[in-house]
Amino acid sequence: MPPPKSKGGKMLSLINWRLKVTINDGRAFVGQMLAFDRHMNLVLAECEEFRRVRPKKKPGETEAGPVQEMKRTLGLVILRGETVVSLSVEGPPPATDDDKKNVLPFGPGRGVPAGRGMPMMPPGAPGGIARPPMPFAPPGMPGPPPGFRPPGFPAGPPGMPFPPPPGFGGPPPGFQPPPQ
Repeated sequence: MPPPKSKGGKMLSLINWRLKVTINDGRAFVGQMLAFDRHMNLVLAECEEFRRVRPKKKPGETEAGPVQEMKRTLGLVILRGETVVSLSVEGPPPATDDDKKNVLPFGPGRGVPAGRGMPMMPPGAPGGIARPPMPFAPPGMPGPPPGFRPPGFPAGPPGMPFPPPPGFGGPPPGFQPPPQ
């Protein structure tokens, strides 16, 4: 029994290589292969399209002019595998310096990972110092938990943590309070 083939095989080894892909209408695409799938759909980056164009024969001429090759820059391209006729290697993957991999590019601002909520302690504060309570809810938090009443707040109706706003102190017009 032959040894099992690696998944992807030759195609997987061509990732990031510069390829020339010819499709069934005669056009050729040259670009860096980023991805492929089992249908041979291809994703090419920095892609250029090359096609041969025959000039039209003018009346009275026996021959058309020479065939011209037109070049068009496309960028990122997805090619349907059904149309792919041939693949050939144009060049190796671009060289990357190990020194430049971890260097951030120059530009405005600074990338910082986004956190999940507010930190428990302010940055730089020692561990034993407690933080004073916040006078308002931090962003993303609806407010104090039900039943919590800060000191100094007047008591509202039972079950309401805060007094109602002005004009909203009682039941709606036409409603009777529950019997006691």
